[in-house]
Amino acid sequence: MAQRKHLDDFLRDRIVVRLECGRTQLEVSEERGIAQSVISRLWQRFQDYGNVSRCYSTGRPRVTTPNEDRYLAVTAKRNRRSTASDLSRQLSSATGTTISRQTMYRRLGQIGLYARRPVRCVPLTATHCRLRLAWSREHALWTPQKWSCVMFSDESRFSLQSDSRRTFIWRVPGTRYHQENTI
Repeated sequence: MAQRKHLDDFLRDRIVVRLECGRTQLEVSEERGIAQSVISRLWQRFQDYGNVSRCYSTGRPRVTTPNEDRYLAVTAKRNRRSTASDLSRQLSSATGTTISRQTMYRRLGQIGLYARRPVRCVPLTATHCRLRLAWSREHALWTPQKWSCVMFSDESRFSLQSDSRRTFIWRVPGTRYHQENTI
């Protein structure tokens, strides 16, 4: 099967000029080595719309406009902890465009914003650092027998429900430890 090749702008213009000069579609077709049906569609488009530029209309049309996409990005960056459903409602109330939660994730992903867990960090003061260093030096020479009496607890979270109730933030990759992305 032959691969389809699109005509460039220059060639489309040359074909239209030849047709306007009185050449037949069959003559132009044979001269250029292009199927007569292509020439016919090109001429029809020129007569209907006045131009011969290709219209890129494959697939389903986008629900949001570029302005609405920018609105989503600005809203998500201003309120990083808002959920996709909240952002969808805000867009609907501002512009009247209703989109699903999944579309919201796709649009923000195209912009470069992704929902991630915020980093939880405690700001360490000089006193904290000094005390931690002193503690590690005290316990550096402990034997395994002494350590066996110590119980370490972690902060792992287990949930029997499907929703973990964790908060997410919208952030760009590589900005994990920025001040606005930490709790």
